[in-house]
Amino acid sequence: MDLEAEYNCRARVPEYPQIVAAWLRDAAAWRESCPRAELDLPYGARERERLDLFWPDEAARDAPITLFIHGGYWQAPGRERISFCARGLNLQGVAVALPSYDLCPEVPLASIVDQMRAAAAMLYRRHGRRLMAGGHSAGGHLAAMLLATDWPALDPALPPGLVHAAMPVSGVFELDPLRHTSIGVGLKLDRAEARRLSPRFLPSPSRPLHCVVGGAESPEFIRQSRDMAQAWGGTWAAEPGADHFTILAPLADPASGMVAVAKRLATA
Repeated sequence: MDLEAEYNCRARVPEYPQIVAAWLRDAAAWRESCPRAELDLPYGARERERLDLFWPDEAARDAPITLFIHGGYWQAPGRERISFCARGLNLQGVAVALPSYDLCPEVPLASIVDQMRAAAAMLYRRHGRRLMAGGHSAGGHLAAMLLATDWPALDPALPPGLVHAAMPVSGVFELDPLRHTSIGVGLKLDRAEARRLSPRFLPSPSRPLHCVVGGAESPEFIRQSRDMAQAWGGTWAAEPGADHFTILAPLADPASGMVAVAKRLATA
């Protein structure tokens, strides 16, 4: 199998530059028009340990909260270019937090997992409610890691199931294949660490998991979502015709099926 071809998503989608240009436009528009947005909230002391929290409206202080994590193979961009992903859930009454994190190879992947745990814990301490976690690509991996986290082991004041459900979008749940691609160079994972940080091989947390993947994605991405859902007793769906980047478009549409599933998970 040509793993480089399977996992090099930009090479598989020639329209990637145009898609990301539309992301930037739509993200800026939602940051301007969201009824209530709290931008650049710190969840730690480091420069990139910040998140944006988009609320449905000025009065929705009791809204359920979803933590949605950006992709980029843990090595690129930040939260600002996917602000539009909050729109659909916001218009369905769900708040959405979008965090940034430090990037590989400047920090190891394990540190990024810890940063996302810190972001989730900060939201819980600030608002006193459990979260649904979602994320795109690398963010889908991080969402699954949050679902599997033993929160009281980190801090006895945190409840079990602080992240009570997850919806990874085009996630990567087995990391060893990436070690054999150009993507793996910056991750610097050995075989043991790749397995330790692969949600696919962690015990099932026995909480709701729904994996979404594009129907036009590579066979490996589709396999990873299917196998992840089966391993944890969850569900999965392939969005017809969607590639690794157009898969995010339904999250901006409050009437989409993906938003309906995300809302159900967030409010369960």
